[in-house]
Amino acid sequence: MATTFPGTTIEVTELKKGSSKALFDGIFAAGGITLSQASVMTGLEPHVIQNWVKRGFLSSPVKRQYSRQQFARIIIINMLRDSIQIDRICELIRVIEGEVNDPNDDLIRDNELYHRYVDMLSELRFDMIDGDTVMRAAENASADYVEHVPGEKKKLCRLLQVMFYAHTASRVKEKACELLATLD
Repeated sequence: MATTFPGTTIEVTELKKGSSKALFDGIFAAGGITLSQASVMTGLEPHVIQNWVKRGFLSSPVKRQYSRQQFARIIIINMLRDSIQIDRICELIRVIEGEVNDPNDDLIRDNELYHRYVDMLSELRFDMIDGDTVMRAAENASADYVEHVPGEKKKLCRLLQVMFYAHTASRVKEKACELLATLD
């Protein structure tokens, strides 16, 4: 049974530790990606991505090319937007990014956060989830994270848990809509 990488339309048979990093390495082997490529891989209309740039949720592409970081940001927002209001996602981004123009205060780079999240998902089954299991998976996914400031690893664990519950809520909502459509 195929699934997709969270926040994308890219199919995979199963999520495995390191699979999203390998995906990104392949996608970005020749450099950046275009708006149309980002649109196809996420299922988002190009104007939605452009709107996120205009609203400051995402930095502008350089020479019409989106980087790994920008693509990861697009995927993360896309993955969470069905269950968390966009202004709340912006709060989440501020936790990740700190000061917008200072990369030295970032908690974690967007693509690294996404890879850790996929690694965390590779340990979990959506049908057998409890709070302790999610916390352990988040701790495992951030085990090798090096703190620059005390408490960052704990914040990263919380961030991964927020992403998981929001993503799960979105998947449950999608399943409910599918079932609702069969009631005719």
